[in-house]
This record gives sequence, structure tokens and C-alpha cells, in this order.
Amino acid sequence: MTRRLLNLFTMLLFTMGAWAQIEEPRNILEIGINGGLNLSQMDIQPKIRQNMLKGINSGVSIRYTSEKYFNMICGAQIEFNYSQRGWEEDFDDDTGNSYSRTLNYLEVPLLAHLAFGKEPRGLQFFINLGPQIGFLISEDEEYKGVWDIASRPEGSQPIYGKDVENKFDYGIAGGAGLELRTKIGNFTLEGRYYYGLGDIFGNSKTDDYGRSANTTITVRLGYSVTLFNK
Repeated sequence: MTRRLLNLFTMLLFTMGAWAQIEEPRNILEIGINGGLNLSQMDIQPKIRQNMLKGINSGVSIRYTSEKYFNMICGAQIEFNYSQRGWEEDFDDDTGNSYSRTLNYLEVPLLAHLAFGKEPRGLQFFINLGPQIGFLISEDEEYKGVWDIASRPEGSQPIYGKDVENKFDYGIAGGAGLELRTKIGNFTLEGRYYYGLGDIFGNSKTDDYGRSANTTITVRLGYSVTLFNK
């Protein structure tokens, strides 16, 4: 038994030593700004016919890069964004009537940042993935045309004039993009998808909707600078 433990301990030390040789430490802190377009819908049950609602997504980001394994540059990124989400109902008629709901959030993604490519300058491909929380700041309903709520499909009727009940939002965000790292700063282009896990309305058996979660596609540009690289 003692010999087996010694052998196991020796193998563990060897493995740790091998990983230590593979790992290349980094100590890079960057701060940046970003801006882009949201295309949002509501994942809702019962279903409502919807079009994508266009909105703004902008904010600041802080990224810390800690190490490189083989060809993968590893770091973590936190953001503080203003994000317009919501939905636009598809009326599927020729009356010219419309309805949309804009939900204005302060969102905070906390993402693993994995990059492949040239450093410290050059082109990199990256993947961002992690949890995201959000806080509803305000909401706005927009009605256009002259129409009777009672004439709308049964599933959509309860939503008109109904305030958001759960202002705290949470879900999973993931995306990919390109980053060009230069002497004057770093320029990024990213596409990202957010899948909400929390419902904006109550979801008990006595509520109108069993699910009512945000889903958002974001396309954005960013610029960042390096604060230190040691």
C-alpha cells in the first residue's frame, strides 16, 4: 500500500511539473468600450407571434489575461452594459397596427475569454462564454394604430399594460469574434447570444404565462487599451 501511494504521489508530481512547463503565465489588464445592436425576442409560453425588436447595447469592459495553455490564451472579462431588449408583436394583418415593449437593462456579463492567434500584436479569434445578470431600469410600451385589445389573440391579451414583475434577470451569454491588436489599441468585432433563464412575469400555475424569458442576439464593435502587461 505504501509503495502504491509513493508511486501515485510521484505520478502526481510529474503531471504537475509537466503542466507547469506547458503553462505560460500572463499578467495583462485591459479596459475598453463597446457598442452595437440588439435583436431581441421573448421566449414566452403560450406563444406570441413576434418580430425581432432592435435596440442599443453599449458599455465598458475589463479583461484580465492570466495564462496561455498550448495555443489558447486564457482570461476573464467583466462588462457593465446598457442593453435594450424586449419584443415586437407580429400582427400579421394589413391594418397598420403594432405593439412593442422595450425593456432597458443594466447587464453584467462575467465571461471566460479564450483566444487563439498572434500576440502581443496581430489578429486573434476569441470565444466568450459565461453567466450574465441584469437589472431592469425602465420599460416602455408603444401602441400604434387604432385597435381593440379584446380582438387580439387570447395568448397575447394579458400582456398589454402588464408591468414586468421580476426586474432581476439572469441567464447564459456566449459569443465569438475577431480582435485586431495594434500599437494604438485593440479593435474587436463580436457576435453574441443571450439566453435568459429567469422569467419577467410570474410563472406559477395561476399566472398567465408559464415562461417569459429574454433572448437576444447582439452584434457589436469594441475598442480597448492595455493598462499593464507584466
